[in-house]
Amino acid sequence: MLELFFLYLALGAVAGVLAGLFGIGGGLLIVPVLIFSFGIQNVPVEVLTHSAVATSLATIAITSISSVRAHHGRGGVRWDLFKPLAVGIAFGALVGVAIAGSLSGEHLQTIFGVFACLVAIQMAFDIKPKQGASGEAIGKPELGGAGLVIGGASSIFGIGGGTLTVPYLSARGISVRESVGTSAACGLPIAVVSAMAWIWRGQEATGMPEWSLGYIYLPAFIGISVASSQFAKVGAKLAHTLPQHLLKKIFALFLLIIGGRFLVINLLLGG
Repeated sequence: MLELFFLYLALGAVAGVLAGLFGIGGGLLIVPVLIFSFGIQNVPVEVLTHSAVATSLATIAITSISSVRAHHGRGGVRWDLFKPLAVGIAFGALVGVAIAGSLSGEHLQTIFGVFACLVAIQMAFDIKPKQGASGEAIGKPELGGAGLVIGGASSIFGIGGGTLTVPYLSARGISVRESVGTSAACGLPIAVVSAMAWIWRGQEATGMPEWSLGYIYLPAFIGISVASSQFAKVGAKLAHTLPQHLLKKIFALFLLIIGGRFLVINLLLGG
């Protein structure tokens, strides 16, 4: 148990650095590593992947608080956009957890693998939506609908939503600074609502290890949260000194390997 806790501390540190360095949530790293570590702990395959997704979201709920405060202090959060987005996100998160909870662990891993590969391609080739015209008002129904999609997808993949929210807001003409800041704020309702839904859904789950709350494995949650919240500051500083272009390609390769692994293994097992 002690060795695994140190693993979770290290995972939280790396996830925090990546979040500060690239401006993306650590869920893309946390989920696959938790899947592997839970496998080492002999967590039943029926609950292993669901627990990894739920635990990742719970850590994001903690680490996003400091991020929101920092962006708000710099005036980077568009609260007028956040409110209708948050309404859609809340409903989307509940729907997403219901969908993910009804899937088998193998199918959930396959879906995550596809998503990881798509993000890897986006990062490797720096694919971004064309910046929309600034000053164009975005209606509340559109924001609510976008939040529904973002919340649903994020609760399935165990991420904070920045991978989806930032490109959407950028395409609608919001500045990069405000897109990132508002996305950080959106990560909080995504994580909180999703984590609570996973706790509720996991009350009847069988095979969860000791010290679990629903689908959330508390030792992993604590270790990752403690480290990631501190090391996000390190990543933000490194962003100004390290070659991000090269680092993004390296991380994209990592995601491609992880995503490909899930796809190949599960397709072979399915076959």
